[in-house]
Amino acid sequence: MAGTIAVVSALGMTAVLGGCGVTGGSADVTLKLVAADYGDSAANSSKKYWDKLVEEYEADNPGVKIDVSVYSWNDVDRKVREMVAAGDPPDMAQIGAYADYAAQNQLYKADDLLSIPVQADFVGQLASAGQVKGVQYGMPFASSTRVLFYNKTLFAKAGITPPKTWDDLADDAEALKDEGVKYPYALPLGPEEAQAETMQWMLSGGGGYADTVGSYGIDSPENIDTFTWLKNELVAKDLTGPVAPGELNRAAAFSAFAEGEVGMLNGHPSLMKIAAKRGVEYGMVPTPGKEGPSKSTLGVADWMTAFRKNGHRDQVGDFLDFVYSEKNVLAFSREYDLLPVTSSASATMAASGRDRHLKPFLEELVASELYPVGKTSWADVSAQVKQQIGKAVAPTGSPSGVLGHLQAAATRAESAE
Repeated sequence: MAGTIAVVSALGMTAVLGGCGVTGGSADVTLKLVAADYGDSAANSSKKYWDKLVEEYEADNPGVKIDVSVYSWNDVDRKVREMVAAGDPPDMAQIGAYADYAAQNQLYKADDLLSIPVQADFVGQLASAGQVKGVQYGMPFASSTRVLFYNKTLFAKAGITPPKTWDDLADDAEALKDEGVKYPYALPLGPEEAQAETMQWMLSGGGGYADTVGSYGIDSPENIDTFTWLKNELVAKDLTGPVAPGELNRAAAFSAFAEGEVGMLNGHPSLMKIAAKRGVEYGMVPTPGKEGPSKSTLGVADWMTAFRKNGHRDQVGDFLDFVYSEKNVLAFSREYDLLPVTSSASATMAASGRDRHLKPFLEELVASELYPVGKTSWADVSAQVKQQIGKAVAPTGSPSGVLGHLQAAATRAESAE
């Protein structure tokens, strides 16, 4: 969600323990793990990844059983919430958020579970994003970043080169529009994932959701300038296509790119497969910024958590040390075209020819910023952004008014934490 990421040396491998002795003799322990499915069919379901990993772990740790349940991303967070509400949380949950559970003192701290080399091997900004008030509860499990995708065929036809600045992007979009391209720049601010496109643009303008001291800064001058530019220079000039940005969802934008109808859009690694399947010749460049390539890009991570209620701290920690071995992190990342969450696996991937297609995303990881997921208020704020941000670039919309409204809602949510 890097060039070579050299945050820490590859010491994580030294921490892959065989697990002998953690079960306390002959006592059998069954650990329940709820995980999200990253596959798009039964053929590549995450269940296959976990089945193989668990089989290998159990063979070396006969006193420990790992019971894995895999749910779709539509269901997994709700399923875990229901289990917690019923007083029966899993031992581990690999999900999209952790802050609420941490705030309720339901989670183990990462340093209560992981060996020091394994915890130190997490990519720095991912580990930081897993913290609440300086303590890490969320262990990053998968990550990705965003880059600007462009249609090489359409660009060649229009006689243009990939943009480096906002002005370049607007000029390219004008040229694509003149060639009859349906979506010169696809701007998905619809409710599916508007919070991502929003943050990508905020970062490219020198802003973001949070200010330098970690409070919400949604209506900062930088963010207002960014959305004013979007409204005036792209949307008002009919450079974002026939669907209003506030009604265009990411999946529809990706699909239109795969149909050859989009000149440019922000995308993550899964768009490579979608486009390649349809024979679209695409290129990727860093996100354009106000004066040059953006100094920061959006990073996204999903999280592994461990619930305290059932105990088994030593067994959970030993299993997670195994999960985060370089071999297993690489296997998962390669299976689903995601970025490794450890420095050792990232360095291996950066140096490997087989992973060259992920290199543009890997190079962005070191300069990425993540959502403020350590705030329990973020879920509410994100939902508000998804519903409201499209109005900021609408013909009758006011960027300062919409961002001010979102800031007020964020301030209320934060004060209620």
